[in-house]
Amino acid sequence: MKLSLYIAKRYLFAKKSRNAINVISGVSVAGVAVGTMALIIILSVFNGLELMVTSIFNTFDPDLKITAAEGKTFVPDTSKLELMAKVDGVSCYSLTLEENALLKYGDRQFIGTIKGVDDNYVKVTDINNSMWEGEFVLSSENQRPWAVPGLGVAQYLGLRINFITPLFIYVPRPGAGSTLNPEDAFSRKYIFPSGIFQIEQSYDSKYVYLPLGFTRELIQNEEGISSIEIKFNANADLKRVQRNVSSIFGKDHIVQNRYEQQEIFYKVMRSERLAIFFILTLIIVIASFNIVGSLTMLIIEKERDIEILRSLGADNNLIRKIFIFEGWLISIIGAIAGMILGFIVCWLQQTYGIVKLNSATLIIDAYPVLMKLKDFIIVPATVLMIGYWAAWYPVRYLTKKYLSKDEKKS
Repeated sequence: MKLSLYIAKRYLFAKKSRNAINVISGVSVAGVAVGTMALIIILSVFNGLELMVTSIFNTFDPDLKITAAEGKTFVPDTSKLELMAKVDGVSCYSLTLEENALLKYGDRQFIGTIKGVDDNYVKVTDINNSMWEGEFVLSSENQRPWAVPGLGVAQYLGLRINFITPLFIYVPRPGAGSTLNPEDAFSRKYIFPSGIFQIEQSYDSKYVYLPLGFTRELIQNEEGISSIEIKFNANADLKRVQRNVSSIFGKDHIVQNRYEQQEIFYKVMRSERLAIFFILTLIIVIASFNIVGSLTMLIIEKERDIEILRSLGADNNLIRKIFIFEGWLISIIGAIAGMILGFIVCWLQQTYGIVKLNSATLIIDAYPVLMKLKDFIIVPATVLMIGYWAAWYPVRYLTKKYLSKDEKKS
């Protein structure tokens, strides 16, 4: 193997009689390098986007969420809540109640979702760290209720924290049916905002946080809740905690972790990542066709060398290894160059944010990039495997052809 590799390196870097062979070899290296660089960059961008969106979801979504298997609300069983609180790994929990509502501020109206939460909610999520204006305060010392709308809702209504103009909330009365007076069909309350949060457009343009008691009075549902949201301890076994909580609440409730709460998004993200990987891999396969052309011309040029090697005692296996290593070296050089270039581009984007995002709804202004070690292992392994097969088939075919000629001559 050392001899075949040594000869292959000499063939690769030595000057050929036909300049076209050097050009085709250079094009082969460049094609593999560009494909490898593109794979590294694209996968790193997907890693960055996934991390960014996951951090956004983690601000709003709890570690574990319990909802009713049927219906919008359910009445929590006190004994089950006590058992759940004692589960190893559960840090705290919060009761929440959601309902669609008509929001009115001054002359403007907006249909959004009110979410009533208890005092533990700020311990379960990081919503208090996502305030655009004001503070996440839902009740004061004198038990006065406050609201915290999203930035999208506030901008649509023209809402600001001024404690002069109240926010009116209208919710359909349960069992009101049709009535001649529209006001009799709605339960109405007003409240003043204490802050405005900003997470992501889909949340900011939908939710208004309210105290749980205030929401229950407005909806006229004194005991029901929409969900129980749970926060884990730092060293909790996620699967085991979910399994224990599910056994407590039974089949009448759905217990979802963070991945299951946003399952569609994560599946789409992974499918897109896999599709892009295969598309760029196909481009590398096409670029590797240049290796076939380079090896074909090299074998034709080195026909005399093949005869000399055979006369010196080289067997067919050694001669094939020489040209297989020749093709593989092209892939190795291209893969190494591509990884270095990909690393440099990703580092520049991470450090300086060269490529900007033209979106005012995101909290970052440049494409996020996250380099992972596994990408720098999977990508070159894929490239080298493609390079090996791109070299193996033409070498096997052409050397068989020329070696058979030499055998007949002898």
